Amino acid sequence: MGTDTFKLDAPDIRRRVLVSASVAHACQDGMVAVHYVLLPLLSLSLGLSYTQVGVLEGAGSVAMSCLEIPSGLLARRFGERRLLVAGLTGAAAGYGGLAFANGFYTALVFILIAGCGAAFQHALSSSLLVQHFDAGSRRRALGSYNASGDVGKLLYTGVFSVLVGAGLSWNSVVTCMAIAALVSAGAVYWLLRQAGFPQRGAGAETDSRRWGIRFKQRFAGVVTTVFLDSIVQAGFFTFIALILIDKGLSAGPASFGVVLTLAGGACGKFAGGYLAASIGDKIAFLAIQLITVAGLFCVMFLPANTLLVALPFIWLFVQGSSTISYGAVADCCEENQSARAYSLVYTASSIGSVVGPLLLGVVADFVNLNALIVVLMGVTLLSLTVLMSLTGKSAG
Repeated sequence: MGTDTFKLDAPDIRRRVLVSASVAHACQDGMVAVHYVLLPLLSLSLGLSYTQVGVLEGAGSVAMSCLEIPSGLLARRFGERRLLVAGLTGAAAGYGGLAFANGFYTALVFILIAGCGAAFQHALSSSLLVQHFDAGSRRRALGSYNASGDVGKLLYTGVFSVLVGAGLSWNSVVTCMAIAALVSAGAVYWLLRQAGFPQRGAGAETDSRRWGIRFKQRFAGVVTTVFLDSIVQAGFFTFIALILIDKGLSAGPASFGVVLTLAGGACGKFAGGYLAASIGDKIAFLAIQLITVAGLFCVMFLPANTLLVALPFIWLFVQGSSTISYGAVADCCEENQSARAYSLVYTASSIGSVVGPLLLGVVADFVNLNALIVVLMGVTLLSLTVLMSLTGKSAG
């Protein structure tokens, strides 16, 4: 640490790093989740077609997918702190501009800008946690960090819905979101600066040809598992409201089911990290995935009202596996190169989140929603098989 930093002890530094990562995660994921409630209003306000709404929904995810890997590469040169602040500032610019959009193309440009900003977060925050927490506490820290994203989704979508319901225009609420992102950027910068986090710059030593992956076969298994898990999680979340409606619920209660699902996910990501730290990755992942399959099986046969109550518990396990997978990444790579490894993992996650709902929608169209659930169960078992076959190997 530099001589101009505050003399904080190690626990204080770790707390500041965890809070900074969690603030960035909650803000970025919360703003992305707002799309679910914002796009219908945009459609009415700007006179958009369904195709244009679909393009806007996918634009942010595509921008984020394309820049996850560059964010990891840039971390060694510019440092995680600068890039986290830049990402939040970019998201603020995107949503600030979106508030004044007057047509499809201007909305598309600003959503792309916000998506680019959101890319500078996941890999960087995970890298910070890996660098500051040892193996014994790392999974708990990653669990808390992952849970903060779902808390942000709940908070932002809830506040957006309440404020719009109270009579505020969507433009005003989106402007408030942009201001919140700027405040979050300032908080992250201050917290990491106070923690004395070493800021790398242009002179940082790095080998751009190396990714810092020590166990290539195991890492490939983790990446594959994250990709498959993302298909399951994105597919389930995308279609759960339609499943409830298909079982006889009206649109209002079905939408409330989405909120309940999000609440369960926050608990699942938090619990997954603690479970892995307590009983080990392999047993924790095995237990969570088997319970996930059982929960998905119940989705097909539970009546609508019972399923509504069960959703938080089912989604708790569906989401719980992701924290374990992200924790395993750190065991496969060098700590000072972890941002690069995590950028690959989060790219796989983003691709799975885009591909999964599309393919599962085709299954539902050509067969039915129960067939979609069967496919989700199969993908969950496949992810379990992949990670179980590679756990403990250190090839590469």
